[in-house]
Amino acid sequence: MTEGSVVRVAGLIKVFEVPVREPGLRAAFRSLARRKTREVRAVDDIGFEIRPGEVVGFLGPNGAGKTTTLKMLAGLIHPTTGDVSVLGHEPWRRERDFLRRITLVMGNRNQLQWDLPALDSYELHRAVYRIPRPEFTATRDELIELLDLGAIVDKPVRNLSLGERMKVEIAGALLHRPAVLFLDEPTIGLDVTMQKRIRSFVATYTERFGATVLLTSHYMADVEALCRRIIVIHHGHILFDGQLSALGERFAAYKTIEVRLEDAGLRDPATVLAAYGDVVGDDGGAVTLRVAKRDAPAVTARILSDLDVADLSIEDPPIEDVIELVFAEARQP
Repeated sequence: MTEGSVVRVAGLIKVFEVPVREPGLRAAFRSLARRKTREVRAVDDIGFEIRPGEVVGFLGPNGAGKTTTLKMLAGLIHPTTGDVSVLGHEPWRRERDFLRRITLVMGNRNQLQWDLPALDSYELHRAVYRIPRPEFTATRDELIELLDLGAIVDKPVRNLSLGERMKVEIAGALLHRPAVLFLDEPTIGLDVTMQKRIRSFVATYTERFGATVLLTSHYMADVEALCRRIIVIHHGHILFDGQLSALGERFAAYKTIEVRLEDAGLRDPATVLAAYGDVVGDDGGAVTLRVAKRDAPAVTARILSDLDVADLSIEDPPIEDVIELVFAEARQP
């Protein structure tokens, strides 16, 4: 493993014993005397390293092993086997110095007291982490300002909207200024405006404090805004680990060309442009074509030569489509 890495994972495996029972009353009685189980490998021999200050996207479909991995890195569950080091600690030992330097934020879990204002929960957090009062006050006020919490921190958490609750939860998780952030779907269920605010805050926090982040999200906007490197996991296996920009180069063999014709009102533009590539979008004016990456320059030249073009743009495919290609490759025998 590389010296200086904040997170090091090698040969990490997590196997769960899952109960199995046949349907019917008789099977229910039999299971009382002899319980049957089967093994499920949630994480299957993965390894990676994260260096100081990196913000890494950890992507995969539901059930891929993302949350299980984050819980092992945070010390909430033990691995079945494998080596893990976070800031030089074995996470499951739950040593005080380790806990003071990491945080785990789960978008679908509440950590603050439901019936108390966030400010009161923050005081409890200060006591648990033994944060000196001057340091606590300075950090709390800075987080309140960065997340624009001034009008809501004195209200009971139960009275806040989902987006407001997520903001006060994030602030609470960062009061001890952790060096490593494990963020599991921090923007799940939030509207577009609130997602953007959370992304902006995470970027500001990591830049200001040099924090290292491992982020899971189903929103590609989160990943594209925050991460240069991504790790793609599926069925417990790592399928890709590298630069976000390199993912398209490796897996996307096509480009998308959006074309708007000058005389679009005189004839169906999708029908006209179908001769140049696969039509994958048509909003009534602009038509989106999918063409092989190697053919994109020649197709573009033909369109410009043959047709009266008002506007034309060439782009790589959306990252969601590229990741779907990664999963499709994994499903092939």
